[in-house]
Amino acid sequence: MTEAKEFRAGFVSFVGRPNVGKSTLTNALVGEKIAITSPKPQTTRRAIRAVAHRPDGQIIIVDTPGMHRPRKLLGERLNAVVTSTLGDVDVIGMCFAAGEKIGPGDRFIFDQLQKFPTAKKVAIITKLDVNHKAEVFERLVEVDQLGEWDAVVPVSAVSGEQLDVLQQVLVSLLPVSEPLYEATHVTDETPDDLIAELIRESALAGARDELPHSLAAVVNDTETDDEGRLHIYASLIVERDSQKGIVIGKGGSRLSTIRQFARKEISRALGRSVSLHLQVKVLKEWQNDPKSLGKLGF
Repeated sequence: MTEAKEFRAGFVSFVGRPNVGKSTLTNALVGEKIAITSPKPQTTRRAIRAVAHRPDGQIIIVDTPGMHRPRKLLGERLNAVVTSTLGDVDVIGMCFAAGEKIGPGDRFIFDQLQKFPTAKKVAIITKLDVNHKAEVFERLVEVDQLGEWDAVVPVSAVSGEQLDVLQQVLVSLLPVSEPLYEATHVTDETPDDLIAELIRESALAGARDELPHSLAAVVNDTETDDEGRLHIYASLIVERDSQKGIVIGKGGSRLSTIRQFARKEISRALGRSVSLHLQVKVLKEWQNDPKSLGKLGF
């Protein structure tokens, strides 16, 4: 008779340069959309906790903002979130896009990881589905030269290739433990936080370069009508009047597109009919104002 494996549970966080697929990987491991995705740097701004359930373990993923050199108070606070999170997790997975050579940004992040000696370190080569084997092999060599790892795993979050292998590796590095969450629990993110993030994701799609860091979204109120439809009243926050014009677009065309896309994503995520009422507000230099950052939850 085969002896049953010990159940393991613990915390994992992914780090890496912008657009290496950290949030996409989180969503793939959990099996549903938890974190928003965008090619824009610093898309993730909050530590979102999600749970990937397996028969042999529970991987609690803390999706954090990207580690970077801050230029504003918001950046400093985001870095503080990252540092606080990495100090508590059991495993840190550093992601490298298979098609991008390792550069100074990767080395900076790797050096920062040495501040957390108790966490296991896993190198994850992402985007196998869009890169040739030669590029993947080149990244594997570069990752090996970068430093020591507890494991190295190539994976594609989009096609699912090697996803189960990564889960097995992560579980094996976690401590023996009873389940830390109920089997039905997927995320600690509140519905309002999820709604605000999906609105921001919709606004980021196709946004000009000067907008992403200046965009925030907040849910002001929600109510359910007699037919069971959820009415959401929310605001997109920018720093300057010129940015407000960009978000609204000519004749309100861009804001209408944002609203339509966000409403569909929110309805899909919540599994119910929703109506989205969206406005744009200017909050001058909110990224550098402690009071404004506090109001926006940073």
